[in-house]
Amino acid sequence: MSEVKLAATVRTEFGKGAARKIRRAAAVPAVLYGHGSDPIHLTLPAHDTAMALRTPNVLLSLEIEGKGSELAIPKAAQRDPLKGSLEHVDLILVNRGEKVTVEIVVETEGDLAPGAFLVENVLNTLSVEAEATHIPESVTVSIEGLSAGDSVHAKDIALPKGTTLVTDPEAVVIQILAAQAEEPAAEAAEGDEAAEA
Repeated sequence: MSEVKLAATVRTEFGKGAARKIRRAAAVPAVLYGHGSDPIHLTLPAHDTAMALRTPNVLLSLEIEGKGSELAIPKAAQRDPLKGSLEHVDLILVNRGEKVTVEIVVETEGDLAPGAFLVENVLNTLSVEAEATHIPESVTVSIEGLSAGDSVHAKDIALPKGTTLVTDPEAVVIQILAAQAEEPAAEAAEGDEAAEA
């Protein structure tokens, strides 16, 4: 897992007006929580932060002006519903070696058995515990040769070394369904007319 360095400054102004002013200056307001300490209100560079947050569970090395370096992972990011730009970011303070619980994306690979089958992702993410500096971005599940009625449970998924499953082991993550053949529209219309007569 890569570590992304971000320059951060401590914020002293709060409220909507201050937040708008920060965003106009190509920055984004953020709050750093954790380890029982008081939250630290920060300003981060908007573009660099947005690029970093494209990686799920990215590890951020925050170079905080006047306070030194801190490690953090993103907890939540609020975006403008129309522009998609970052509005605010919540970060969790972590230490090297510390275990954290995060959500990782479930990806699939391989081809289903021949036939008309559909893959249903019952869960798109798994909750896992991992060391803060070794959080996997995703986990890949093989669906090779599966057919209708087959399913993959959380316990069946091989996790990277040092990662522990938090999601219920019996939870269905992926299931394979038989594709439903649709009734031709013309036949359906004739059936409706016969029923009305």
